[in-house]
Amino acid sequence: MPASRPPLPPFDLDGALAKVQAAEDAWNTRDAHRVALAYTEDSVWRNRDVFLAGRDEIVAFLTRKWERERDYVLRKSLWAFHWNRIAVRFQYEWHDAAGQWYRSHGNEQWEFADSGLMSRREASINDVPISAADRRWTGPRAPHEHGQDLPLR
Repeated sequence: MPASRPPLPPFDLDGALAKVQAAEDAWNTRDAHRVALAYTEDSVWRNRDVFLAGRDEIVAFLTRKWERERDYVLRKSLWAFHWNRIAVRFQYEWHDAAGQWYRSHGNEQWEFADSGLMSRREASINDVPISAADRRWTGPRAPHEHGQDLPLR
């Protein structure tokens, strides 16, 4: 495992944007083990009403999440940053086992260790049922889409 994950804090605009894009790209793989490597061994999370600590709990949580949230596609947008903290807003689309589609809207606050690994993640998320026809995304962003802000609805 890498001892550090650049860019490192303190973040400038380019570093914060790179962290947000790296997170989006990793989460869109839906590979819980790969995603967990971006977090410190003792990282703490609040995800909705679930509280986690450590990579093993993160991997277990993400594995369950992506078993339930099928065909998950995520978009993240930088909201703000300062020193070793980044705030993002995000939307993702997914469907359940019955085929109902959802768009989940949320905000996250991230705190990073000096190594560039995330030591704290707090996420607030709301789910909105949508029709399959209302889906916006079917896969990773095209290169020309990176850095674009998210639509409000």
